[in-house]
Amino acid sequence: MQESSGYGQEFGDRLKAQAVSFVRTLRNTNIAVTEVRADDPPRGDLSGSLVREDAFLVAVMRRDYPTHEYFEDGRIAGLAALQTDQTVLYDLKRDPQFLINNPFHSVHFYLPRTALNLIAEGAETKTIKELRYQPGVGVDDAVLGGLVGSLMPAFEYPEQASRLFVEHVTLAVGIHVAKTYGGMLPVAAPARGGLAAWQVKRAEDTLAANLEGDVSLADLANDCGLSASHFSRAFRQSTGLSPHQWLQRRRIEQAKKLLSDRKLSLSEIAISCGFSDQSHFTRVFANLVGISPGAWRRNCD
Repeated sequence: MQESSGYGQEFGDRLKAQAVSFVRTLRNTNIAVTEVRADDPPRGDLSGSLVREDAFLVAVMRRDYPTHEYFEDGRIAGLAALQTDQTVLYDLKRDPQFLINNPFHSVHFYLPRTALNLIAEGAETKTIKELRYQPGVGVDDAVLGGLVGSLMPAFEYPEQASRLFVEHVTLAVGIHVAKTYGGMLPVAAPARGGLAAWQVKRAEDTLAANLEGDVSLADLANDCGLSASHFSRAFRQSTGLSPHQWLQRRRIEQAKKLLSDRKLSLSEIAISCGFSDQSHFTRVFANLVGISPGAWRRNCD
């Protein structure tokens, strides 16, 4: 698999910024999402060149960038003021760079064209040739803004982030980008059903055996002989829940059983049920059950 500088700390280094990244494998390629932040960057320099590859970066701004002086192939290609929540597209075949002249904070989705075409394949539509964009110019995209907003707690507490949830959102971004900027048309006829009974059982058994959330969306899809996008859609149709939501509810069911054992502390129950720590466990339990696990335990007396 080709080495990329389009995500991770290496990407942050090219932008002279701090970076937090989540990466997943989609067949023989990677897709990723990276938050980059520079509150006091060295000003007046161009961001570092990225490895040229057949891939795109889709950035969502988390703060205003008043003067976005943008370069492709070493030449000025655009000058615009970027506003919070606006989306900017970059083509990594064209060596995108920008002049660092202000603090910045943004979230970048790394999407190789191979991955976009896997998404198109799952939707049974034509391959993606290129993405439509105006160099250096931000566009208003409420869908991407909302999806990025849902990821911000994962960047703030990466040790608590659910791998399934981040992958689910990243895949949703890929589908949205393929449709909105790549011209991917929806499937002519809607899917007529969800998963077969054996596929539901296999997926639920795998999730139940991996309460820590270590299993990936791609692994679940492969077990069922489906693409990740098809599996995610069909699983929700069959169960009424996304894989991440199903996993969270199973964790809570297991936690309720363990709460009856007074010898176990809340932190021990949290770890055994796949939560990163007691605070993470308490937050999810309260959101789904309506009361804290401690209160639930007291009510069981």
